[in-house]
Parts: sequence; C-alpha cells; structure tokens
Amino acid sequence: MGQAAYRVRQFFAALTAPLVRGEADVVAQVLTPAQQALFCRMSAPDRRHALEVYHALRARGPQTPDLLVAALLHDVGKAAGPPPLWVRVAVVLLERWAPRWLDRLSAGDPRGWRRPFVLYRRHAEIGAEWAAQAGCSPLTVALIRRHHDPLGSPESEEDRLLALLQQADGQA
Repeated sequence: MGQAAYRVRQFFAALTAPLVRGEADVVAQVLTPAQQALFCRMSAPDRRHALEVYHALRARGPQTPDLLVAALLHDVGKAAGPPPLWVRVAVVLLERWAPRWLDRLSAGDPRGWRRPFVLYRRHAEIGAEWAAQAGCSPLTVALIRRHHDPLGSPESEEDRLLALLQQADGQA
C-alpha cells in the first residue's frame, strides 16, 4: 500500500506545485532548444516531476549532462496521450495488485478505452524515440528508454546512471 499512497501524494503535490522562478533557466541551461520543445510538450505535473528528479540528482553531487537531460525528459513520452487521472490511479493500483491484468490492458494497438493504458506503458519507448529525434545523445536516449526496466546490480556506466535515475524518479 505504501507505493500506491506515495504515488497518489506525488500526483497531488505535482498539481499544486507550479514551476518556480529560476527553473525555466535551469531547463534552458541543460536542454537544447529542440529538447526544451519536448519538455514543454509534457503536462505541468510531468514537468514538475521531471524537475524534482533533476533536483534530486543534483542534490547527490555533480552528475553527467546525459543523466541530467534524461532526468528532465524521462517521462516526455506521456505527452503522446496524456493519461487522465483515473488511468494514472488505475495503473498504480494494478501494478501493485494485478500486474498481469495491467499487462493485458496495455498490450496491442492503442485504440479505444485501452489507449491510455497502452500509451502509458509505452511512454518510455515513445520518449526515447522523440529524444533521439531532438538530438539527445545515445546514452540519454538509452536512459529514457530503460527508466522503468528492472535493474539488478549495475554492470556498466549506463547501468550505474540508470540506477541513479531510477532512485531519483522513485523519490521525486
């Protein structure tokens, strides 16, 4: 129940936390104009969350530019079909208590009432494709693509950075 409650609190905190002065400057310093356009595609709560992930990483000390760009763009694929609140809540609950049912709901073509589930589950791949088109490095694209993938012990630099991104994403 802890993860579900955490996600509900995270969602409502994002709704009430607009970008603050200086954060647009952060985005402009970290992202190229094409990448900034991607960032602006995201919903306000997703932009807020991305900035929280970015700040969580920065609080841990110096980070690579690839990781910081991935922090700001890791959820950009959700802009392909921003999931309504009820879908976000349903996904959190289904991930916790009925993951196989969620797998069935999110499989296949994104059509009909299942469309938001399919797009939500594919947002990492969609975001990685958009990031590549916006000129992100191959490492940033890989981090975006893999940001929900299970990770055992980090075996490469990419895995180490992915572990950092996943930890910050889970806390933000």
